[in-house]
Amino acid sequence: MNKGALVPDDIVIDILEKRIKEPNGEKGFILDGYPRTVQQAQALDKIAKIDAVIRLIVPEWIIIERLSNRRICRNCGEVYNLRYLKPKIEGVCDKCGGQLYQREDDKPEVVKERLKVYERQTQPLIEYYKQKISIIEVENKQIDTPPETIIEKMINELKKANMIKSKNKLGTRNCLTKSLFGA
Repeated sequence: MNKGALVPDDIVIDILEKRIKEPNGEKGFILDGYPRTVQQAQALDKIAKIDAVIRLIVPEWIIIERLSNRRICRNCGEVYNLRYLKPKIEGVCDKCGGQLYQREDDKPEVVKERLKVYERQTQPLIEYYKQKISIIEVENKQIDTPPETIIEKMINELKKANMIKSKNKLGTRNCLTKSLFGA
């Protein structure tokens, strides 16, 4: 993992299964960015019932802009964005004073490649879920849209689909979401 390699699917599924079975997992859960492949979705189906998929529709240029401006503290992992969530002192973490850096996979050319891989993997996944459950699409075409606004849109769409009993409570519903917002 420290070298950027992905955690094997069987380990992730094992961790998810244990977490979902904890008392607060029984009321429902949201997975962000998982599963990424049909094989992962099939493994997930064996341990949990998924009620809906939330698909964020965001233009590629916004994703590249947001991710390529993300910076992370080397000490505490705090996340910043040079455009939207700036540190008080450039290059310095507000929380611990650590140095901020850009991850290699947040550089524009790498983000573009990540998006190509995402498309190749995600389209079959969308088709897989279309046959089984609701896919709720939430669109964002504005680069300056705060994440809270998108979350509110998601909540409203979940309410329309009768997936939420009351504000910010998923009840027994289990949803997947894919987000490429970055900070």
